[in-house]
Amino acid sequence: MKKIATILAVLAVGGLTLHAADDAGKGKGKGKGAKMNPEEAFKKLDKNGDGNVSKEEYLASPQAQKDATKAEESFKKRDKNSDGSLSKEEFLPKKKKGA
Repeated sequence: MKKIATILAVLAVGGLTLHAADDAGKGKGKGKGAKMNPEEAFKKLDKNGDGNVSKEEYLASPQAQKDATKAEESFKKRDKNSDGSLSKEEFLPKKKKGA
């Protein structure tokens, strides 16, 4: 009887895990690890919609939360005019000449 209960419990947990993984991928059309294009990332980071990404908005992102020191360095490097926010031009990668 214990074996049956254990097997049913394992199957139930496995089914829930598969269901949760399936739901996580729905709606966005992007799998785990898929990168958002820079324009979309900028819009998502610009929480207040003012057309700039403040240092606070930048550091609040999930990616920045993984390594705050690296995020601080990245922000400082991108903030060319040192005004404490990133314009779209500062945020978006530069296009290479001839490309």
